[in-house]
Amino acid sequence: MKKIAIEFKWAIIFTIMTLAWMLLEKTLGWHDEKIANHYWTTLLFLPIAIFMFVLAIREKRRRYYHKKITWKQAFYSGVVLSVFIAALSPLGQYITHNYITPKYFINVIDYSVTSKLMTIEAANEYFNITNYIMQVAIGTLLGGIATAAIVATFMKRE
Repeated sequence: MKKIAIEFKWAIIFTIMTLAWMLLEKTLGWHDEKIANHYWTTLLFLPIAIFMFVLAIREKRRRYYHKKITWKQAFYSGVVLSVFIAALSPLGQYITHNYITPKYFINVIDYSVTSKLMTIEAANEYFNITNYIMQVAIGTLLGGIATAAIVATFMKRE
């Protein structure tokens, strides 16, 4: 467990930051009256996510590898981090859609149908907790692996 404790710690921090970001999105109206902008405003979280990967791998380099880390070791650390974040994402989605923004699916379905982006059937099929849990878990894992590869390039110290 000690070998992956840093990644687990940062996965918890990442999940808490994601929940804080969801609260910010809700507060700024991106889940209700400004929902039309939600698809691109969510991308504003990307620099924060990358920065947290940098901090996690930097801590791994400093504390576990004694200030030296190869690209492979940094990448592996980022992949482990991604797996933990993906594993915690269903909990994050549950908290988000049951406590932070319980009317999100109603709002996004209404917007999609009234804007003629989707039929009511397609919107109901796409915008639901089950689909979002799968999308977020898979997207987090794939995006995290890509981020790990890039961040590892800059974090290596041999």
